[in-house]
Amino acid sequence: MLSSARRTPLRTPVPADVPRRRLRWGGLVLLAGALLLTVVASLAIGAEDIPPARVWSGLFSPDGSQDALIVQELRLPRTLLGIAVGAALGLAGAVMQALTRNPLAEPGLLGVNGGASLAVVAVIAAFRVDEVLVYVWAAFAGAAGAAVLVHLIGARGRGGASPARLVLAGAAVNAVFVALTAGLMLLTPRTFNGFRFWQVGTLGGRDLGVLARVLPFIAVGAVLALLLARPLNALGLGEDAGRSLGASPARARALGAAAVVLLCGSATAAAGPIAFLGLAVPFIVRAAVGPDQRWVLPYSLVLAPVLLLGADIAGRVVAPGELETGIVTAFLGAPLFMLMVRRGRTRDL
Repeated sequence: MLSSARRTPLRTPVPADVPRRRLRWGGLVLLAGALLLTVVASLAIGAEDIPPARVWSGLFSPDGSQDALIVQELRLPRTLLGIAVGAALGLAGAVMQALTRNPLAEPGLLGVNGGASLAVVAVIAAFRVDEVLVYVWAAFAGAAGAAVLVHLIGARGRGGASPARLVLAGAAVNAVFVALTAGLMLLTPRTFNGFRFWQVGTLGGRDLGVLARVLPFIAVGAVLALLLARPLNALGLGEDAGRSLGASPARARALGAAAVVLLCGSATAAAGPIAFLGLAVPFIVRAAVGPDQRWVLPYSLVLAPVLLLGADIAGRVVAPGELETGIVTAFLGAPLFMLMVRRGRTRDL
């Protein structure tokens, strides 16, 4: 006779990584919420604070008032550019650190910033222009040319473009570009006057036309970077292990370098060289979610705009005038970065 005792239903065991995955998704959602709040603050806070209700009406039902003009003509382009530039620099830094397996690497390590600066100085000296859109195309061309040159130098010899070769080649090329830039500015003082406003790094003074010209490059670079998550994870185990897992080190480095050029070149062209983000954002993200690039890249994509817009807002309110965004990011980022290094809150790549 069968027992009438209640049988315990069988339960499918939950994989150990499911709670961690849910926690990471939750953190990403919270970051997205923080980005939304930062966007609202960027539109509302400035030399003249605007209530959120007036911000909403200025965006969707403008009435020609001063508040509506400030929101549409000044703060909206600045905020959208901050989102695009921050996302580009965060992703570029994460890819660069994964490619070189160096947690202290930054996009400037490929000579991108140096090439962009040299191109802008050369255009100012040769053609005496002071148009932001001209600077954008000149900086982008210089950044792309610098990255290609570094890759060609690093790929020479046996072993191809290894991380160590790319780092050394990038440092050497960047040093040459910095020297040439300084020489051009000393020879033509007018060039220095035009260049210094771009060099400091800022989101102000740019309209939607600047964003429209660099956004396609940022979008392509972002998609390419996100698609490289699995190959970068494989290369993080070493080149031999990466090959055994089906990843091609040469192809991953070439595509990664292309992504860095598109992302960092576009961001530098539009806003000037902005320090800290490409270096510290991936550093912070890995301390929170670990070295898995499938999470490091999306987190960097969202966290960097939050920090960049926050720095831009701080620059508007901490001084009677306005501090440029690049100054604020460097001032706030350096102590935070040194604190994290001292506490050792990082994981190996």
